[in-house]
Amino acid sequence: MGLSAAFFDLDKTVIAKSSALAFGRPFYRDGLISRRDVVKTAYAQLMFRLGGGTDEQSMARTRDYMAALCKGWRVEQVQQIVAETLNDLINPYVYAEAAALIAEHQAAGRDVVLVSASGDEMVRPIGALLGITDVIATRMAIADGRYSGAVEFYSAGSAKVVGVKRLAEERGYDLSQCYAYSDSSSDLPLLEAVGHPSAVNPDRALRRVATLRSWPIMEFRNPVPLGKRLRDRPAVPVAAALGVGVGVAIGFALYGRHRRTRASVA
Repeated sequence: MGLSAAFFDLDKTVIAKSSALAFGRPFYRDGLISRRDVVKTAYAQLMFRLGGGTDEQSMARTRDYMAALCKGWRVEQVQQIVAETLNDLINPYVYAEAAALIAEHQAAGRDVVLVSASGDEMVRPIGALLGITDVIATRMAIADGRYSGAVEFYSAGSAKVVGVKRLAEERGYDLSQCYAYSDSSSDLPLLEAVGHPSAVNPDRALRRVATLRSWPIMEFRNPVPLGKRLRDRPAVPVAAALGVGVGVAIGFALYGRHRRTRASVA
């Protein structure tokens, strides 16, 4: 356990794509979700990227949609699907710059924490891929091995700070000595909660704020698979001179209904 921590948003900050949409493609191909689910979720993701879905009301709608969609799904099945597709869908898209920065923080004795609106069942395996064990992510209520349709903790917007402060209290972190990285203006509360905030591949709104507050702006441009990162020298994060994620990926919104064959057996 380190004396301080570095908190990383996931989508467009550590990986070069939406984790939610990444897992959606094989689910749709295998008939796990409908075309309507794919289109609706992709549209919601786009609205967040354009800055139109970062208010509390929009986040609440996303949370409620997520809860209704996943109700009744078997947790074990979701975990299995993520495990089977993680290497192909996520590993090639991890930014080399992010991996180098994570390693730098770990070498300095800091804990590294992924903070994402995606589901815990999705974020935790991605963290393991990166050598990260600490995760703050959306948690769905579970009853008898299935999602009940309730959200225990929706890790988006200001709620991310709730999770960060809770962990800081448990670990004894001084947040003024901690770091945070995100691409999205929806994560302004997270960035404001630490002493060392940085904007990574920032959206327009976050870039404006980061420039006004003289936060570092970092541009990550090189997604590289783990195997190649181990063979080659890690890329160095690129920061903009003196100036200077959406983190709200709808993790469970792309999980879809059970495989029909498995559902009939269950």
